[in-house]
Parts: sequence; structure tokens; C-alpha cells
Amino acid sequence: MKYLKLMRVKHYIKNFLIFLPLIFSKNLFSSNLLLKTIFAFLSFSFISSVVYIINDIKDKEKDKLHEKKKNRPIASGQVSIKEALVLSFILFILSLLFNFLAIYKIINMNLFYLLLYLIINIMYSFGLKDVPFLDIAILVSGFLIRILYGASIIDVQVSSWLYLTIMSGAFYLGLGKRRNEIQKNGQNSRKVLNYYNENFLDKNMYMCLTMAIIFYSLWVVGESDSANNLLLWTIPLVILIFMKYNMDIESDSFGDPVEVVYGDKTILTLISLYAILIMIIIYV
Repeated sequence: MKYLKLMRVKHYIKNFLIFLPLIFSKNLFSSNLLLKTIFAFLSFSFISSVVYIINDIKDKEKDKLHEKKKNRPIASGQVSIKEALVLSFILFILSLLFNFLAIYKIINMNLFYLLLYLIINIMYSFGLKDVPFLDIAILVSGFLIRILYGASIIDVQVSSWLYLTIMSGAFYLGLGKRRNEIQKNGQNSRKVLNYYNENFLDKNMYMCLTMAIIFYSLWVVGESDSANNLLLWTIPLVILIFMKYNMDIESDSFGDPVEVVYGDKTILTLISLYAILIMIIIYV
């Protein structure tokens, strides 16, 4: 259990973005492409765990002083640094293996996205997280790389509107996380927070949320036609999901998107309804 906690398995929910190109290209029931995407999901999940482990090793001493992070396996002493390094090496090898199984080529574009994600996030852990704006941009890049990686695996193009929706939504989540870190722990809890203030983050996060909803609506309109405009009915559901998310982060929350989603049954229900509706509209 302590190793699964170290791997941050529950954060794998973010890696389901890899399935979006498969779903929206109407290829979900292609057994070959589905298997490729499952392998890609596992590959990206393992490489993301490597990133989390490296970050926890780097921030061990800081995490010991944090209200919640002190309970992480490395900070609390449940897992030694040597054990963490061995586990991260094994996960790295497994990530490369599943990436190869997805495409059957040693050198490929998918590997580029995988290593790009790893390198950017290692650089984030070792200093870039203290650079204002760049810290949030790197958080956003992780979401975009997931989408591009998923599309590359099955060789499809990512819709420009979908790309813009994910980008704006990711900025909203990243800015919201920083804002709530200031609210909960103050500006001194993280170096980069000294460059931000709550008012700035609040205004820009809601600007990005507005953009995300507009881009999603434009994408839906582009995907719909006069005979089938059922996708339009997903827009109110998306707005409701964000409204409930806003309510959560406006309350007593650290702003971590994964924690917010897992901790709210209403959001989970709305997301499930959205997924079911999308599947019915696209595939039935």
C-alpha cells in the first residue's frame, strides 16, 4: 500500500485524457486501437509515477513541515530513498516497455512525448517550480502532452478546439491550485507564491474557465450537424461540473484537482453522467 501511495495511483485519473482522441475519433471499439491506448495509458501512468517519486525525494525535508505532505511515504519515513529510487527505475523500464508494446517501434513520436513529459517535470522539481508563470505553464503542459500522446498512439489529429479547451481548463486548474495554496498556507509555503497574490490568481483562473467553456462550446458546435446536434446538450452538464468544482475550491480546500474530484460524490456523478451521455451520442 505504501508503494502505491508513493506512486500516486489515484492521480492516474488525469491520464484518462489519453483516451479522449480514441473516443472522439469514434474508434473506441476498434480492438487494436483500444489495446494500443490501454498500453499508452499504463506507460504514461508509470512515467508520471517516476516524476512523483523524484519530486517527493527532492522535497522530502519541505514536505515534513507541510500540514498534509508530511504524511507522504518518503517524508514520513515509510519508504527509504533507496527503495524509492529502485521503484522509480522499475517503473521507468515498465513505461518504456508498454510504450513499445503500443507501437512496436523503439524510436517513435510517442517516446518523444513520454520523455518530454519526464524531462520537463524533472526540471520543474529541480527549480522551475520556483519561476513564476513557468510553474503554471509546466502544469498545463502535462495535460496537453497527455492529449498529444494519446492522439499520436492511434495516429489521429487533435481537434484545435479540443486542444484549446484542455489548455484553458488546465490553466484554470493550475491557477486555482496556486490560489488555494496561498489561502491555506500563505505565500511563504512555496517560493513562487511570493510572486502571486490571491486577487490576481482569482481573476485569471475564472478568465481561463470562461475561455474553456467557450472553446468547448465551439468544439461541440463544430462536431454537430443539423441532423445531430445532441452534443449541444453536454454543454450545460460541463457548466454544472465546473460550478460544483468552484463551490468546492471556494470552501476549505487545498485546491488539488484530484483531491477535489475524489472527495465530491456530486462531481463524480456529474462526470459519470457526462461520460455516459458522450458515449450514447457518439456511438449509439
